[in-house]
Amino acid sequence: MQSDGCMTRKSKPKKRIEDPENPSWSAADFRRARAAREILPEIFGKAIARKMLRPRGRPKSTDPRTSISLRLPPDVLARWKATGPGWQTRMVAVLSRARQAR
Repeated sequence: MQSDGCMTRKSKPKKRIEDPENPSWSAADFRRARAAREILPEIFGKAIARKMLRPRGRPKSTDPRTSISLRLPPDVLARWKATGPGWQTRMVAVLSRARQAR
C-alpha cells in the first residue's frame, strides 16, 4: 500500500496473552464477586480488615480554609517567607488578631 510515495505497513493485531495466575473474569465471576468490606473480615479478622478499609489521604477538616489569590509587594512576601516553615499559618494568626482587635 502506498501513500504520498511512502510505504506504510499495516500493524498486526496484538495477541492476547493469558496469565494463568490472573485469568480474565467471566460474567459468572462478576456475579459471584463480593465487596471487600464483606469478605476481608472473614479472611483477616475484623480489626485488620477495619485498618485495611479505612479511608486514605488527608482527613477532612472540620474548619476548611478558602483558597484565595492575594497580591503582595515582593518585600512583604520575602519577609514572611524568611520567618521559615509555617509562615502562612503565622500570617493567618496575625490577620485573625487584627480582625479581633477591630
